[in-house]
Amino acid sequence: MIAATGWHGIVFNSPFADMAILLGIHWLSVLLYMDAFVSPFGTGVSFVANTARALFAMEGNKHVPSFLGKINLKYGIPRVAMLVNTILSMVMVSVFRSWAVLATVLSTATLIAYLTGPVTAVSLRKMGPNLFRPIRLKHLPWIAPLSFVLASLATYWAMWPTTVQVILIILLGLPFYFYYEWKAGFKSTAQAFKASGWMVGYLVFISIMSFIGSHQFNGLNWLPYPLDFVVIIVASLGFYYWGIKSYVVTEDFHKAEKLNDEAEQIASEND
Repeated sequence: MIAATGWHGIVFNSPFADMAILLGIHWLSVLLYMDAFVSPFGTGVSFVANTARALFAMEGNKHVPSFLGKINLKYGIPRVAMLVNTILSMVMVSVFRSWAVLATVLSTATLIAYLTGPVTAVSLRKMGPNLFRPIRLKHLPWIAPLSFVLASLATYWAMWPTTVQVILIILLGLPFYFYYEWKAGFKSTAQAFKASGWMVGYLVFISIMSFIGSHQFNGLNWLPYPLDFVVIIVASLGFYYWGIKSYVVTEDFHKAEKLNDEAEQIASEND
């Protein structure tokens, strides 16, 4: 087969499992197929818990209906939020034409969420330089921007139009946000947009880059490879430093300071 058609003539739906069958290692192929079910199932279980808690926390910020913040007293879980997430998941599965497309969009959305990690970590260090931290990452000043750049490149690699699809899904939440900001009298809207301006600008930037980038990533090739990578790296660093200078000290941070003082006191008593 290889001699006749070359390597491109070999097409496996499940490369490792099919290769194991081809080599007669049946126990390995069974193990791989079992893992193909168990691994996503485990990830799904963790996401059920994470997304439910995220929706529950949004109720604390007064940006979703209050019933989503109800906790089941017996099990201590946000059961209503879990149910709402289940319904939303069904809607998402029905909207996208295939599981592969949905998985790609969700993976890209996760990458965009990862972008906030390095910015948040460095911003918190600037906000509370003297906070008690049992673990100190002395290399964070260079790990954080590197992580931001790598996450930006990975988002770009998702290719057009996946990038803009993800951003459109994010924008679906804006009507809810503005509705509850209106109910609160727009007290903190300006401050919130000032603190998140870097992310808004970044999403616009990465969408444009995905559209005009190299043809290898479904772009118009106005910025051919590797120039597109250079532009993304330089611009990403700019958005990163913009982000860490845009932090806002809120009441939640002052509450965290009190908890941090208690944790420091407990740690000193145990020493």
